[in-house]
Amino acid sequence: MPKFAKYLLIGSMEAYSGKSATVIGLSYQLQQKGLDISYGKPLGTCFSGSDGTLIEQDVQFIALNLNLSENRVAPTLLYADEVSIQRRLRGEDTTDYQKSLVQQYLQMPVGGLVLLEGAGNLSEGYLFDLSLMQVATVVDAAVLLVARYESLLLIDALLSAKQHIGDRLIGVVINDVPAEQLEAVDAMLCPYLEQQGIPVLAILPKSDLLRSVSVGELSQQLNAEVLVRSDRLDLMVESLAIGAMNVNSAVKYFRKRRNMAVVTGGDRVEIQQAALESSTQCLILTGQLPPPQFILSRAEELEIPILSVDLDTLTTVEIVDRTFGQVRVHEPIKVECIRHLMAEHFDIDRLLNQLGLEPAAGIVLG
Repeated sequence: MPKFAKYLLIGSMEAYSGKSATVIGLSYQLQQKGLDISYGKPLGTCFSGSDGTLIEQDVQFIALNLNLSENRVAPTLLYADEVSIQRRLRGEDTTDYQKSLVQQYLQMPVGGLVLLEGAGNLSEGYLFDLSLMQVATVVDAAVLLVARYESLLLIDALLSAKQHIGDRLIGVVINDVPAEQLEAVDAMLCPYLEQQGIPVLAILPKSDLLRSVSVGELSQQLNAEVLVRSDRLDLMVESLAIGAMNVNSAVKYFRKRRNMAVVTGGDRVEIQQAALESSTQCLILTGQLPPPQFILSRAEELEIPILSVDLDTLTTVEIVDRTFGQVRVHEPIKVECIRHLMAEHFDIDRLLNQLGLEPAAGIVLG
C-alpha cells in the first residue's frame, strides 16, 4: 500500500502577509530535518503568460528554490482574476474544483508533507469552492496562519480566524513586528493567544530587506526607460524619497534615509546630484526630461541606475507605493534572509509535534 502524505495549508487573513516567504523558510527547515516535501497552490493569484501558457510565478519560484522535482509540485487548478470570476458568474465555467482537488492533490502517493499555499484571505476562492476552509476540508489539512502585525488590534482578527478554522488551526506566525513592539507582542499578545488555544510558532521581526523591491521591479511597474546601469537592476530599494524641496533641505532629508529610490523631475539637476551622493539605489526622473551628461556619468561611476518615466510625480509615487505594498520574495537575497529569520525564530520542533511527524532516520532534532 502506498504511503500518503500529510497536508499543511498555509493561509492568511489578508494578501501579502508573508505566506510564500513562510513556505520557503519552513520548507528549508523541513528539508534539513530530512522530510520529503511537496508543494502546491490550488488557487493561483500571481501569474504571467506567454504563447497562451499561464505560469503561477510563486509556484515556479518556490519549486525552483526548493529543488522540487515535477512530481513534488501539484498543479494550480485555477487562476483567479476578473475574467475567471465573470466566466463563473455567467455559468460558462461549471468545473467542479473540489473534484479536481481530490484528483490532483489526494492522489499523490508520497510520504512526508505537502505544503499548500492558500489564497489571499480566508474567503477568497469561495466562488470556486477553493477558499481556505474548503481546501482544508477536502484534503484534511492542518492550517498554519501567517498574520502581518500592525498593532495589538491583530488579536481580534486572530480570535475570529480561530472561530472560523477551529481545531484545524495548529499555529500562527506573527510577521513583520517592529523592533519596538517585540516586547509587547511577546509579553502580552502571545500568552493570551496560547490561552485561547492558538499556538504561536514564530514572531518574526520586521525586515526592511524583505519589504524592499528591486530596481528592476520598479522599472517594470513604471514602464520606465533605463538611462544608465541597466546591469544593476538587482539593487534593492527599501524606501522612497521625493525630491521636491530645495537642495539644502533635500541633503538633510536624504542623509536620514538609506537604500532609497529618489523620484524627482528631470530638470531638478541639483536634487539629482544630491541624491547620487546619498544612499540611493536608483533615480526616477519624471517628465521624460533627460539629465545632463555629468549626472549620467556620475551615476555610471557610482553604479546607480537612472530611470526615466513619462509620468508626473504624483502618479509615479502612487505606482511605487503600490509596488511596495505588494512585495514578493522573488530575489535570492530575500530567500537567504527569510531562511535565517525562520531558522532563528520559528519553532520547527513544535510544528512537527503538532503534525505528528518525525524527522527522517539519522536526523537529529534541534
